[in-house]
Amino acid sequence: MREWDLGGEPMVIRRALLEEILDLRYRVLIAGTARTSSEFAGDRAATTWHFGVFGHGRTVGCASLMRSELDASAAWQLRGMAVEEDLRGRGVGSALLRAIEDAVAAESPLRLFWCNARVAAVAFYERHGWRRISDEFMIEGVGLHHRMRRDLATLAPGRSGSFP
Repeated sequence: MREWDLGGEPMVIRRALLEEILDLRYRVLIAGTARTSSEFAGDRAATTWHFGVFGHGRTVGCASLMRSELDASAAWQLRGMAVEEDLRGRGVGSALLRAIEDAVAAESPLRLFWCNARVAAVAFYERHGWRRISDEFMIEGVGLHHRMRRDLATLAPGRSGSFP
């Protein structure tokens, strides 16, 4: 668990139950698209990890990691990363992504991440060491994306640590 103060409001990042993040996922990622459910295939798999950022009396950030493959290598797929609109640009997403990377570095032998990032989020991921590995492509009913990857072999020294 990670705790910090954001403008006088305590925030906590921790592993989350799927039910704790579905509403935020729906409001930020699904509403206004052709999708009808904020639950993804693989969400209930025993190997899937869900994370939430909690503050202001609600879930304000979320993301999920699912076991997957990238170019025939075992990997984590980052899915459903979302931050409440009123808290974007204040470090919530950065703190969440760092906590996820630290959890994987501490608890998993897999060191490779990938995601399908919405075009609007590509710069965010690039600032955090991710790189584009595809041209722009359309996910029908959702929008334009780039496939991105991150290898924890490039994680800065001293970044790994336990994430209960």
